[in-house]
Parts: sequence; structure tokens; C-alpha cells
Amino acid sequence: MALFDNVSSESGVNAANLSWREFEPLVGEAFRHRGFEVTERGGAGPDGGVDLTLARGHERFLVQCKQWRAQQVGVSVVRELYGVMAAERVAGGYVVTSGTYTKDAREFASGRNIELIDGGALNALLRNSQNGAPAPSSARVAANSSANRTPMCPTCKTPMVMRTAKRGSNVGSSFWGCAQYPKCRQTLAT
Repeated sequence: MALFDNVSSESGVNAANLSWREFEPLVGEAFRHRGFEVTERGGAGPDGGVDLTLARGHERFLVQCKQWRAQQVGVSVVRELYGVMAAERVAGGYVVTSGTYTKDAREFASGRNIELIDGGALNALLRNSQNGAPAPSSARVAANSSANRTPMCPTCKTPMVMRTAKRGSNVGSSFWGCAQYPKCRQTLAT
């Protein structure tokens, strides 16, 4: 994708300068470089809070793209995605913006299977994808960033995904699970 190559190069266009029609496919291409199968759901009409569906193995993830330069993404966008995630019973979700997030949005996403990717993290992801380096997972945005880095799987060295236990003695608690599940079943405590 020529747009991906241009934006992901060091001297290329900044993702914040794109239209939303260019931004959504660019985000999809970034996730393809992270090893996901990507289906575009957005378009010119209402998207129901979801622009992309991602699949990796048996898991599905939803993505909402917000190409906003002038304002921060608020909590209502994150809540809407979380509601659709619950309705569709997916493993997790991402909100990707060319800008930043409000404090309320960051707090709502904290502890849930939602990763917030801001403009800076997106640009880093694009550059790393272009250079052939493994794409780092962006910081899970919250009040203190050092505690919110997405860990790499110690077994297969891929980014881990925040999950919520659905059965057993830890029902409802969060943990890190390998994104390659069920191929790799490595988990880490949060």
C-alpha cells in the first residue's frame, strides 16, 4: 500500500494530516503488519462504533478509528466500542487516533481489554512496521505509563493481549495472554 509506505517512512506524511478515508485503511495496514487479518467495516455510512475487525487465530478484535487533529477522543467513544465488544463477544478492542485521549477515556479503558493508541504510538508503530522490526505494542494508555506497557510473550516473543478470565476461580480478573493463543498458551499476571 503506497500510503502505508509513505506514512511509515521517516520522512513521510504524518498520520495526523490524512483524511479519515485515508486514515482507516492505513490503520488496517498497520494491524496487518502486526499479524492480524483485517476486515474493513467502516465506510461512508454509520459504522456502529467499529471501523475494522481483526482476527488472529481464533480470536477477534474490534477497532474504532478517530482521525481527530483538534480535539481529544472522549470516554463516550471508548464506552461505545466496549459495548459493541460485549455484544459481539470479542477478545478485545483498540481505539486508534491521530490525536490524544481525555483522562476519562484513559481511566475507562484501564483494566479492560481495550488498548488506546494515540498519534505518537501510531506513528511509532508505522515506522517500526516499515523497518521490518517487530511492531511494539503501544502503551496501554493510563495514568502511569510504566505500569501499562504491553508485555511481550516470554515463550514466542509476540505482544500479549489483556484478557478477562471467564471461568475458574479468577472469573472477572484481568491477565495478559499470548496473542497467538491457542498456539501459545502463555499468560502473565497484570
